[in-house]
Amino acid sequence: MQLKHSREFCLNLLNEYTKSDSLLKHAFAVETCVRSYAEKFDQDIEYWGNVALLHDFDYEKFPTAEEHPFKGAEILKDKGFDENFIKSILSHADYSGEPRNTLLKKVLFACDELAGFITAVTYVRPSKSVDEVEVSSVKKKLKDKAFAKAVNREDIVNGAIELSIPLEEHIQFCIDAMKKNKTLLGL
Repeated sequence: MQLKHSREFCLNLLNEYTKSDSLLKHAFAVETCVRSYAEKFDQDIEYWGNVALLHDFDYEKFPTAEEHPFKGAEILKDKGFDENFIKSILSHADYSGEPRNTLLKKVLFACDELAGFITAVTYVRPSKSVDEVEVSSVKKKLKDKAFAKAVNREDIVNGAIELSIPLEEHIQFCIDAMKKNKTLLGL
């Protein structure tokens, strides 16, 4: 995999299409977790991070299942992103039909919903700091269907299964990654 676009280029593209502060923070949270896994698995940290950074860049303008992430894939193709980059982004949506047959695709899927859920758990902590978030509190909130109800719990569980990593270990890994980048994430 060759990095064709810098993080700065990807960040500019993200900011061009995404204005919502919460969606930007989600992009950074997923990027943070995916970059940490890239480091753990000795993969291309910049490339993996850029895939994660842009996985939802089209969502604000094209929020329907008919459009997202397909419109984004078209935009990325026009901008010269490689096929693996685009297919990796497509794979994070089950309904896209793109199989998660690479480690990057599995990691992106595993981190997407979980990063958002950890963020939600952080916001209900007294200090609103990710430093206070523990695996047990994340697992407890996962059982509360009324909490962060837009988050797909099945995707969180299946993401860990696809990575062949115990759910508790995956949650802890993502919490630790987010702690390291808490200033950017606003956590």
